Amino acid sequence: MDFRTACIVWVSLIAFTCAEPVKYHDCGSAVGKVSMVDIKPCPNQPCQLHKGQSYSVNVTFSSAVESQTSKAIVHGVIAGVPIPFPIPIQDGCKSGIACPIQKETNYHYVNDLPVKTEYPSIKLLVEWELKDDEGKDLFCIEFPVQIVS
Repeated sequence: MDFRTACIVWVSLIAFTCAEPVKYHDCGSAVGKVSMVDIKPCPNQPCQLHKGQSYSVNVTFSSAVESQTSKAIVHGVIAGVPIPFPIPIQDGCKSGIACPIQKETNYHYVNDLPVKTEYPSIKLLVEWELKDDEGKDLFCIEFPVQIVS
């Protein structure tokens, strides 16, 4: 490995180890267990989501069941009321997960969270569920965000 490549690898490892996972609340992961949630870019918490930009959401979890499929459902929770928050890919099997999902296996679910320009500037909770083929939550997480201009 040459010097430039070694430097790039070293800087990447430093950046990765300095990244702070997002604080989240488990809202009912019935058949799975979340070990980490990461949103990029999100240097401060609650994450400030800028209108017109897209954010990468990475959830590391393990499954307690086998499942042929998985489906993501996302809501913005405002004053206790869940409002559907559309994401580009609902199929979890197209979001970093190799299906069928196996029991006692770790997975890295990755999807984009686009923030539309017409969204209001507001603080809210994002509720993100990934359901198995029986409709049970492989994971359910909530994390606070603030939509800003």
